[in-house]
Amino acid sequence: MNELTFITISISMLNQFSFCPRRCALMHVEGVWSDNEHTATGTILHKNADERRYETVREAKCLHALPLYSEKYGLNGRADIVEFRANEIIPVEYKKGKRREFDNDNVQLTAQALCLEEMFRVAIKRGFVYHAMSKKRREVIFDEGLRNETLATIENVRRLLQTRIIPAAEYKPRCHGCSLYGTCLPKLSDAGERNALLDIIN
Repeated sequence: MNELTFITISISMLNQFSFCPRRCALMHVEGVWSDNEHTATGTILHKNADERRYETVREAKCLHALPLYSEKYGLNGRADIVEFRANEIIPVEYKKGKRREFDNDNVQLTAQALCLEEMFRVAIKRGFVYHAMSKKRREVIFDEGLRNETLATIENVRRLLQTRIIPAAEYKPRCHGCSLYGTCLPKLSDAGERNALLDIIN
């Protein structure tokens, strides 16, 4: 058990690491940040969800911007919305776009569930990701596989903070939507892309 085991990390870092370990490292090891249209739109969307308030919607008591923590897993963060229904607690995460082909949001939502389970001493079976573009909610089931993936991501983020090693770039189509594209330069940094360019030049 290393010295970082009980250092608290932000739940949002798990999403960032699952999306791209290099992006997570640039942000939280190097302190690099840049906005683009996607991050700016996301910030505007979250202004409503980030206001601490309480409301009742269709027999569900909803708490907005609920602070979360877990001493067991060393996590903290904030849930966009937590719905308290008659027999269950449901975390809801807001995202600006339509459903994407990669599900790093699921890890973030599962981490929220881990915190809520510890805070309220209940089992939480599911949550939802609300996609603003489609105005639809996508159900996420917190099964064993997703829980194990989330726990592994927690440890990987801690290892990143401990070693402070910036992962090598790996160019993928999703890179073009990243706000750090101009800093990361994945096409130039990716070993495969670099070797391909050298072959062309030579």
